[in-house]
Amino acid sequence: MTQPFLKANERIDGLPSQNINIIQNPDMFSYSLDAILLAHFADVKGKGKGLSVDLGSGTGAVGLFYAPKVTGEIKLVEIQPELAEMAQRSIELNNLHERVSVLQADMKDIFNEIQPGSVETVLTNPPYFPLTETTKTNIDKHYEIARHELMINLPELAQITNKLLKNNGKVYMVHRPERLADIFAAFAARKLMIKRIQFVYGKANREANMVLIEAIKSGRPGGVRIMPPLIAYTDDNDYTSEVHDILYGKAWHE
Repeated sequence: MTQPFLKANERIDGLPSQNINIIQNPDMFSYSLDAILLAHFADVKGKGKGLSVDLGSGTGAVGLFYAPKVTGEIKLVEIQPELAEMAQRSIELNNLHERVSVLQADMKDIFNEIQPGSVETVLTNPPYFPLTETTKTNIDKHYEIARHELMINLPELAQITNKLLKNNGKVYMVHRPERLADIFAAFAARKLMIKRIQFVYGKANREANMVLIEAIKSGRPGGVRIMPPLIAYTDDNDYTSEVHDILYGKAWHE
């Protein structure tokens, strides 16, 4: 592992099960459990040789956590230069520079760099909250862009995903359950057929606070599978055995 150059207020956080470390700055943006669960939820097609793209990658957590599962190239797309630069250093930290790269750009403007119809898998942990007249966005610009649909909304994201993917390519998304109707509408309009859903609960006997979604480009309508629920924490605020195993157990690709 390459020794990284850390800037002020930066730290290194690791995912032991995948042997991946991420450079983070809590003053800008830090990944959370949703990024880990998305990378774990995302399947691999064939031997994983196809191109994968992480849209809105932030510091690169989802794409880097997914990297040990596949053998193909991964591109991390991030609009914010500070986060993209941290992602690049995390790539070097994990010695993944030969097949993982960062594209610092608005995802609407990436098609000169990524050929339309060339992508096997899209991963995305997009902004969860729509903009309304009463929206109170975070004062910090990094969190504003990451949490609120300032730069991209669901219909635009679905359009970009459709353009990137090969026919029968797949997209994996983590989002909020209250946006499910919006997600279904946006995906259906772009021929992204939802095939698998898993709800994540903070604790048992509470409402779901996260949803993991798999969709396929130009897939047949119908046939949606609802996977068993995933509960993150026990009543004592410890990780459940299932989540603990995702974080600290065997590598996901074994």
